[in-house]
Amino acid sequence: MTWTLLPLALLAYLIGAVPVGYWAVRRLSGKSPRLASVYNLGFESAARVLGAGPVLLAFGLDVFKGFLAVYLARGLGLEAALLFAVAAYLGHLYPPPFLAPERPFRPRGGALLVGLLAGLSVTGYPYLQAFLPLVFALIVYALTGYASLAVVTVAFSLALVLMFLPVGPLAQGLAWVLAALVVWRYKENLGRILEGTEPKLGEPAPLPGEDQVVCAFMIHPLTLEDFWQSPRFAWLRPLVRAGLVRQAWVERIAEFFRPMKVGEIRGVRTKDGREVRCYLISAPLLPHQITGKPELATRRAVQGARLAAELGATVFGLGAFWSVVGEKGLKVQEAVPEIQVTNGGAYTAGTVKAAIPQILERFEREGKPLSEVTAAVVGANGVVAFGIARQIAPLVGRLILVGRNLERLEKSAETLRRLVARKGAQTEIVTTTEIPAIKEADLVFTATSDPGAVIFPDFVKPGAWIYDEGVPPDVDPAVKDVPGVRVIPGGVVRLPGEAEVNLDLRFGGPDLVPACLAETMILAAEEAWERKSLGGQTKSENIQFFVDRAAELGFEVVD
Repeated sequence: MTWTLLPLALLAYLIGAVPVGYWAVRRLSGKSPRLASVYNLGFESAARVLGAGPVLLAFGLDVFKGFLAVYLARGLGLEAALLFAVAAYLGHLYPPPFLAPERPFRPRGGALLVGLLAGLSVTGYPYLQAFLPLVFALIVYALTGYASLAVVTVAFSLALVLMFLPVGPLAQGLAWVLAALVVWRYKENLGRILEGTEPKLGEPAPLPGEDQVVCAFMIHPLTLEDFWQSPRFAWLRPLVRAGLVRQAWVERIAEFFRPMKVGEIRGVRTKDGREVRCYLISAPLLPHQITGKPELATRRAVQGARLAAELGATVFGLGAFWSVVGEKGLKVQEAVPEIQVTNGGAYTAGTVKAAIPQILERFEREGKPLSEVTAAVVGANGVVAFGIARQIAPLVGRLILVGRNLERLEKSAETLRRLVARKGAQTEIVTTTEIPAIKEADLVFTATSDPGAVIFPDFVKPGAWIYDEGVPPDVDPAVKDVPGVRVIPGGVVRLPGEAEVNLDLRFGGPDLVPACLAETMILAAEEAWERKSLGGQTKSENIQFFVDRAAELGFEVVD
């Protein structure tokens, strides 16, 4: 090969970059191919959304442009043909901006690979050897039902066949480069195969508007141990434990991963008979990475919303630390207007509002009168914790507000003192930035945004009740060993129906989820988009809406 081939290689790249399949689908169906990607939903589901005709035409056009790109090498030898094949595939995956019709549009190039093989067969490469990878791929497809695995088989079979033929190392190397590019592009599909969530032939993905509604919810690992739940990362666990791989390396690598579908919640059925299916999407960032790198976190949340739209979800929920990124979801919604985005704050506040009176009633029944009780609220600078303080302030004898900003705490305390006075109560309200001050409290309510525990055994009075709204939990597990202490998880909802999930969400069972996830499901079922939670303001009427509709649909607050 000589440098004179580079202009032709550039032409092959541009041929691969021309989005003919995209144009065909867009023109014939009037819909965006990105919102019904074959490689995310499977052929059957994409055909139902876009129509079988447009999808088949797009497939054929991509085959043709792959053939045309390699046909440029006719008479120039196998090495030139493979160089043009790699160039065309790169163009298909990473087109120049002027040929990228809808960013981010992420084609994977299965049809293009078929065209590349067809092109090889007319550039001097034997027909049988050119189409042998297709035979292997069809066998894999028939045995497994995974189209994505069949496409990867095409690329690997080509590289393996060339290893046993009398061709030069450059041709073999180019074939392996092509195979590596295919694996890289299909890594999300391969990961879903490992987790059992990739659509199979004959098992089309559900679509909104049929017998079920579809939503998506973005999660993240709370600790490094949560990484190992996914088969994609489980192989790293023994290496980290043996000290061969540092945790810092794992965290750094995780920052380069785009959001991926890691699981599903199935079997949720409302009282009125509707089924709600929820895709779990994750970018594997730990809490301190999300809070410490807000621009990266917002970018990943936006990418997660786009993936949710491609999967056919109508609502995208932001869970745990994702709920505060991008101005609590506002920037995510602005960047991805084609899907509804919620941070789950309204129903979270609703579950607190519903749970607190029951907790107070039980405590008084089993303990002493509330007027003689000292209560503490940790994280009182936050919206949720201050809401709790408003509820309990007129009822208890003494209230300790704990937060990071003493000046803001004092302003909050003044507001509560005026409220207490209007109610005719005599509550003493004090403020502090020292969490150990809760040692005096009989009742503790905590709702912080800290990535780790903030309440430890030495801070807790024996016999105290603690309502923990934090995610991750604010209460260290060892607190449960303090005599008489009762720790009550907050914001946990029991799903209606018989929920099944392939991940442990750390809430006590497959049917137990955080309220923000439940809000996402309720929005999808009700299509009450005007009720979604975005930004820092949560309207009281929206809180009540979710409390009422949750009860009617069969969602139950766990207290």
